Amino acid sequence: MFVYRIAGKKYSDDITGTGAAKYGSRWNKKGTPVVYTGESKEIALLETHVHTPPIIIPKLDIVTIEIPDHSVTTIEIDKLPPNWKLYPAPTILSEIGERWVNKSKTIALKIPSCIIHSAYNLILNCRHPDFSGVKIVDIKNFEFDSRLVK
Repeated sequence: MFVYRIAGKKYSDDITGTGAAKYGSRWNKKGTPVVYTGESKEIALLETHVHTPPIIIPKLDIVTIEIPDHSVTTIEIDKLPPNWKLYPAPTILSEIGERWVNKSKTIALKIPSCIIHSAYNLILNCRHPDFSGVKIVDIKNFEFDSRLVK
């Protein structure tokens, strides 16, 4: 299975989860290395867009990552707390993510996007014993369309 990540050029070949571990986010606590990806290039773009300040247009790459199809845990919307899509994210979500990372049963956690609920993001567990099987298969320059920065 292929997943996608849009990242600054400086970090596009880094799938160690260092950035997410440094700051923590919706599905991980500070100190836990994960990589946030999207099931499509389009959802990866939307996720990048909502997290990029409008005055900054960084130099970006789109990264294609291959993960094992059989190592995915899916959480559907009806299994999430009612406030799951709020910003800032409720703490319960990072707790769910931490439990999933610590159990280490699968490499990827597939969860609905807060932006488009029918689309999915996949969080990659960098601590999973089989994470070495996760591979970057392509890195291409990504041009941010200026109309997205209005």
